[in-house]
Amino acid sequence: MIDLGKRTVLGVAVDVTDYDSAVDRIVDAAKKKKPFAVTALPVHGIMTGARDPQHRYRLNTFDLLVPDGQPVRWALNLIYGVGLRERVYGPTLMLSLCERLAQEGLPIYLFGSRGETIALLSKKLRQRFPALRIAGSRPGRFKVLSQGERDEIVRTIRESGAAVVFVGLGCPRQEIWAYENRAALSMPAVCVGAAFDFHAGTVAQAPPSLQRVGLEWAYRLMREPKRLWRRYVLLNPMYVGMVAAQATGAIDFDSRPANPPPHDLNYG
Repeated sequence: MIDLGKRTVLGVAVDVTDYDSAVDRIVDAAKKKKPFAVTALPVHGIMTGARDPQHRYRLNTFDLLVPDGQPVRWALNLIYGVGLRERVYGPTLMLSLCERLAQEGLPIYLFGSRGETIALLSKKLRQRFPALRIAGSRPGRFKVLSQGERDEIVRTIRESGAAVVFVGLGCPRQEIWAYENRAALSMPAVCVGAAFDFHAGTVAQAPPSLQRVGLEWAYRLMREPKRLWRRYVLLNPMYVGMVAAQATGAIDFDSRPANPPPHDLNYG
């Protein structure tokens, strides 16, 4: 197992870890009923934090932030020489965690995406892990919630008996939600983004060959150009240039301020 602590990429603190260590830490927090915010960030997620000091503050409070994208892993290896051999891909982390939670008898809650996607996801998870207990599920409404709505969602999740809640609201909504509700949940909140759609079968994943060489973004761009072109065509080259600047010492991203955000962005 690998757990070398956090290293910053463009000012965002990323854990140098692997699947086994990440799963162990989440399961330990679940058993202890401990607030524990987790997210898996690719380039887009890192850039969201790098460009927004308030969101960078949120991300840097997360208990576990794993390198979802190959370019994030490459940046850790280039800047710090940590020798990380594989990324910790959110959809794979979700499956590894479900397998372990099924073995431990710890129930899960699914929060986010659409109702039909949640139904398909629940069915496929039960087929893959017959012992997995799904304590409840709720689609996301993808809007800013009132305080009462937020409290009602958190109360429902807590009272379901779940030990872990998977959050699939998309970046950065899911991270905002986990940040805002971490303490109230008293359980791990694991943000996994598109994993809900991938495992439900509503969105196709990139072939493993493209994933290994860091071209998953090209596959997704080809399939959803109108929605994703700004994310990849603009942010990817910017990310490469900023990582080069950090690696050469031209820019000290850690010296930039990160400001606490206002508590009024309760997405759900």
